Amino acid sequence: MYDEDANTTVPVEAESENNEELEFFFDDKVRKVWHKQQEEWYLSVSDVVSVLTDSKDVKQYIKKMRSRDSELNSNWGTICTPVQMIAQDGKKRRINAATIKGVLRIIQSIPSKKAEPFKLWLAKVGKERLDEIADPELAFERMIRTYRQKGYSEKWIERRLEAIDHRKNLTAAWDEAGIKSGKHYAMLTDTLTHEWSGKHVKDYKAFKNLHKENLRDNMTDIELALNQLAEISATLIANSQKPNGFAETRKTVVEGGSIAGNARKELEGKLGHSVISPLNASDPALLDNNEE
Repeated sequence: MYDEDANTTVPVEAESENNEELEFFFDDKVRKVWHKQQEEWYLSVSDVVSVLTDSKDVKQYIKKMRSRDSELNSNWGTICTPVQMIAQDGKKRRINAATIKGVLRIIQSIPSKKAEPFKLWLAKVGKERLDEIADPELAFERMIRTYRQKGYSEKWIERRLEAIDHRKNLTAAWDEAGIKSGKHYAMLTDTLTHEWSGKHVKDYKAFKNLHKENLRDNMTDIELALNQLAEISATLIANSQKPNGFAETRKTVVEGGSIAGNARKELEGKLGHSVISPLNASDPALLDNNEE
């Protein structure tokens, strides 16, 4: 799987509870490129169709598929985009590719037995999400179940759930300050992360060899604790100062993050090494303790 920025091969992480449902995305026959800026995987459309249909003429199959599905055809230019990938001759060429979301849309138009498991999986996920809208507690239970299935300890899960609550309190304070833009939320989160860890979110994820994965799901106990201290501090300061707008809110974020940043530096001074760890959830048990 080719990383267009690092010029190297990198792993794909599945977000499904059951990797067998999405085993297709791990198939080496399907070329994949990680887009660092968009934080999205792009998969070769022709490879996807080839694997799922065993067609000897993939171009003709895609042409017929588009003629059968007028809606897919009309949105083809939006679903697919030319992306540089390694061709069969070993050279980089622009090849039609789609994100995982786009690929799942294309799969819906493939009448193949190999495509059926993905259609069933989509139906299953859709039903689960509708059930969770009706009963939000189901989403909470699914999250805990997923963490356990991935091998996280009960101690780590408890701390992660606490962190989620504190994060909700922080975003509520931002909302009260008039922060509505998703871009501004991301910028404030990046500022907070940099203040306490010394790393911007993208740099932090690169340090842990992460791509699409959630950064907090790959933090050690001490990293989660420091992130939690930063968010609690920023929330309390915001509730006290009542900021209005992005600039004032960012100031409270810097102040809150700095409190946790100072705590990190003091702890590192006592320990003699950094507590910012390259460990990730490839082995969740290691996240319980960053000390050797």
